[in-house]
Amino acid sequence: MIHVDALVKNFTSTSFFRSKTSFSAIKAVSFSIQRGEKVAFIGPNGAGKSTTIKMLCGILYPTSGSIKVLGMTPWKERKALGYQIGTVFGQRTQLWYHLPPIETFDLLQKIYEIESKKYKKQLDTLIETFEIQSILHKKVRQLSLGERMRCEIVASLLHRPQILFLDEPTIGLDINAKLTIRRLLYQLSKEYGTTLFLTSHDTADIEQVCDRVIVLDQGSIILDSSLRELKKNYIKKKIIHLITEGQWVCFEHVGVKIVDRGEHHIKIEVNLHQTDIDTVIYHALKITGLKDITIEDPSMEEIIRTVYAG
Repeated sequence: MIHVDALVKNFTSTSFFRSKTSFSAIKAVSFSIQRGEKVAFIGPNGAGKSTTIKMLCGILYPTSGSIKVLGMTPWKERKALGYQIGTVFGQRTQLWYHLPPIETFDLLQKIYEIESKKYKKQLDTLIETFEIQSILHKKVRQLSLGERMRCEIVASLLHRPQILFLDEPTIGLDINAKLTIRRLLYQLSKEYGTTLFLTSHDTADIEQVCDRVIVLDQGSIILDSSLRELKKNYIKKKIIHLITEGQWVCFEHVGVKIVDRGEHHIKIEVNLHQTDIDTVIYHALKITGLKDITIEDPSMEEIIRTVYAG
């Protein structure tokens, strides 16, 4: 589906005094993605993730190296490729702000030249899958961020793309909206075989949607592995914050270290090589009642530091 070989992208900036400086955003990156794979393309800000996606979509062209997406060279065959791929950018919208989503969908039918019967069938399926029947005729500006993102994804899927590129699709969403988007993306790929290429700073996006992780830093790939291997080798701890019914709780368990404790709350660090989250929560429930639980993953920067340390 995607084949990238020795990809390089340089940018040139001009200073106030008109002196030119060149820097490499992408440095000899190579990878391949098969049909139906769900790949997380991750790294810190400035690593080159969005630049790579823009080249894969044909928005930017590389300085050197080659890209084939569905057998096409993106920047040379951008129009033909546009009929086969979909894009969702968390910080940009393709919906018309003052119109209801259904009117944007109808416009996209014309843009993608979708035959009426196929369009209606696909739209009905997506409306049911993404549960947007009640918001189809509300103006986009009146939608919550979670509702808008569901409509954004539907808009990107109307023409049945073989590959869906997602750049921070859950940014700014509340936890319930994030869970919904992740569930729907996973379901989409499983049922239709859609290849997903996802960038995100939220490790939960990666854990719940993807099965492979490519880590990019300073324009270079520093790790390419399955999610299982990444979690096994590099995510070694999680932080759990418990709001308890008991006023002061004494918590002792193998693989658990107390980070902070106060009245009706306790924060613990869990070593995943010694125990698992379910066991720790079950142990907590035997000690006291729980009013709330928050589980924190290490940040992507921490994971990358661990990768370097390894």
